[in-house]
Amino acid sequence: MDKFDYMVKHGFEQLVYFYDKTTGLKGITCIHDTTLGPALGGTRLWNYNNEDEAALDVMRLARGMTLKSAAAGLNLGGGKTVLIGDAETCKSEAYFRALGRFVQSLNGRYITAEDVNTTTLDMEYVNMETKYVVGLEGKSGNPSPITALGAFYGIKAALKYRFNTDDISKFSYAVQGAGQTGYYIIKYLLENNAKKIYFSEINPKHIERMNREHPMVEFVDPNEIYSLDVDVFVPCALGAVLNDSTIPKLQTAIIAGTANNQLLDEIKHGKMIKDRGLLYAPDFVINAGGVINVYHEMKGYNRDNVIRDVKKIYDRLLEIFKISDEAAIDTQQAAKVFALKRIDTIGKIHTNYIN
Repeated sequence: MDKFDYMVKHGFEQLVYFYDKTTGLKGITCIHDTTLGPALGGTRLWNYNNEDEAALDVMRLARGMTLKSAAAGLNLGGGKTVLIGDAETCKSEAYFRALGRFVQSLNGRYITAEDVNTTTLDMEYVNMETKYVVGLEGKSGNPSPITALGAFYGIKAALKYRFNTDDISKFSYAVQGAGQTGYYIIKYLLENNAKKIYFSEINPKHIERMNREHPMVEFVDPNEIYSLDVDVFVPCALGAVLNDSTIPKLQTAIIAGTANNQLLDEIKHGKMIKDRGLLYAPDFVINAGGVINVYHEMKGYNRDNVIRDVKKIYDRLLEIFKISDEAAIDTQQAAKVFALKRIDTIGKIHTNYIN
């Protein structure tokens, strides 16, 4: 992978590798764009197959955070950190304090939070070494329930646009991944009397929890989740799940879930989805609840204000769907038009010098 070519193509600012010899911490931080403000994005811990796989993931995720914050109306740029390792064996106080020191070395250009395989407790250790961390216990806390709430309103918006009703109880859902955000989305769907819910999951603990707490939610094999005949497919696992292999299998009207970077190739697969007549809620718009949540922590946390802003995802998606139809472009491209317009406009009003 030629990282500089990729950075030039997509407008990245920084790609920073770091290593701590005491704890074995290995990671990469990517800062995509800071036009609107400091780059914010969580720290993901994953046992990547190789360095290039980790670098591509962190860059895709950081770019997604730029678009997510811009589309959500936040004064933040996009960044991300990935750590390379086994979450079952490498985590410790020293490990995350070492991470905190590397975050601090960026002097506020990047702010971190929890993400896949990291927790609010891990971020407490990070906070011992840097102030540039959000999503802490006693403040905004675990963002997953709020991310899921934003996606719930996004699902309702997609239903409204496609079927002219956002009544959850009239439709069926296939939720891919039930560990964090998927788990909470299922709870919201059940609370609103969803007609039928299926779920897939690879973690036995999460499967057992769902079977114990919500036995009416039907488990299906992960390979079968794409071909279920449902109204809404809800991807809440890892990225790149919408691709050449999976899109032809979909028997749904709507794709609306919380996973980041759902499209393997955002140009090719966004168009494939549109050509099939499916309505796709762009991931960086529908899953913005978490970043909205931690942004309010930076301003002075008030949960009522958070919920108010998260509910705006409903109207924002309706506007993006309308742009897509009027411009005859897929919804992924429409969402980028929506987000990039704000970055360009705010960037231009900052061209004049003010002391």
